[in-house]
This record gives sequence, structure tokens and C-alpha cells, in this order.
Amino acid sequence: MRMWSSIVLSGLVLALASPVAAQEKKVISTPDAPQAIGPYSQAIRAGKTLYLAGQISIDPKTKQLNTGTIEEQTKLVLENLKAVLAADGLTMDHVVSTSVFLKDLNEFAKMNEVYGTYFKNAPPARATVEVARLPRDVKVEISAIAVHP
Repeated sequence: MRMWSSIVLSGLVLALASPVAAQEKKVISTPDAPQAIGPYSQAIRAGKTLYLAGQISIDPKTKQLNTGTIEEQTKLVLENLKAVLAADGLTMDHVVSTSVFLKDLNEFAKMNEVYGTYFKNAPPARATVEVARLPRDVKVEISAIAVHP
């Protein structure tokens, strides 16, 4: 029994390390969302799952930071996520999970009002946390996970 366990485990390790498994990872990017401001990708597709990097309120057209209200920033962040999803043929309806990072949890209700307009049917699972600081001192950052049908 132990021998079969070792063989199966060895086969699994080899399968995971094979070039075929590595080829399944694909970088997804679009000029319709802000370019990465560090060593990361806008999104990575692995199999049918798309992992979207956190977006902040940078306008992709002007490359300028939106330092407006939490509502304005949340809208721009979600529009940026929507653009990255579209680059892989997906919509907001394909999002299964989001992580929301807020500079001030007292602004949750205002952020949530805007957020709700983007996820009307079967909203994704979500975690929301207050953080000490976000990149470029924005008020909100949102990352997401989406799945191809």
C-alpha cells in the first residue's frame, strides 16, 4: 500500500511540475486598465480561473490617480476590474470572489452602495478589511477571482 502511495504521489508531483501545467498559466493584460505599477500582472489565467490583481483608482486613459470620494474611487476601481475581465472574455457576472481593502471602514456603506451596482445577480463571495495604508494613499483597492464557464 505504501509503495502505491509513493508512486501516485511521485506521479502527481511530476504532473504538477510538467511543462503542460506551466503552459496553463497565461498573463492577461489590457491597455483599458492601469498598467501594473510593480512586478505583477493585471491578471493571470490558470485553467478556467482568472486571478485579478488589486486595482486602485488610476484612470487608464490619463494615467492619473483619482483622489476623489470613496464612491468615485470605487467606481473607477470596478471599471478597471471590468476592463481586465473583458480582456479575457469575461464579465462581472463571472466573478466568484473579491477582496476589498478600505483605508477607512467607516466608508464601507458608501463603497458598498457603488459595489452593489456592479454585482446585482448572485454577487460574489467577498472579504472586506480595513488596512493601515494602500498604494498611492487611495481609499480603496479591490482584487477578484473569476471563472470561465
